[in-house]
Amino acid sequence: MTGALARQRCWTHPQREAVSRCPECRRFYCRECVTEHDGRLLCVQCLSVKSAAKAGPSGTRWVVWTAAAIAGLFAAFLLFYTTGYVLQQLPPAWSQGAEDE
Repeated sequence: MTGALARQRCWTHPQREAVSRCPECRRFYCRECVTEHDGRLLCVQCLSVKSAAKAGPSGTRWVVWTAAAIAGLFAAFLLFYTTGYVLQQLPPAWSQGAEDE
């Protein structure tokens, strides 16, 4: 394998020697094109795909947002219901104004 690696050229920079093979895409890359991630050397393209997959909707994030939306709707309902109940309990003379003056 070492002999095969010594003859390989970088996939992105053909003028440079390859120093590593990406375990995801199986292409050879120079030192500038690979980075360590979770104890492995990955190329920039495979690393960006992994980052995009992690940045997607996580299992708990949508649950939190859904719970917050339901709590917000319940709070709005409670506010309007309480306001309507209080206005309904006011005596009719209060809403008529002071006509005795």
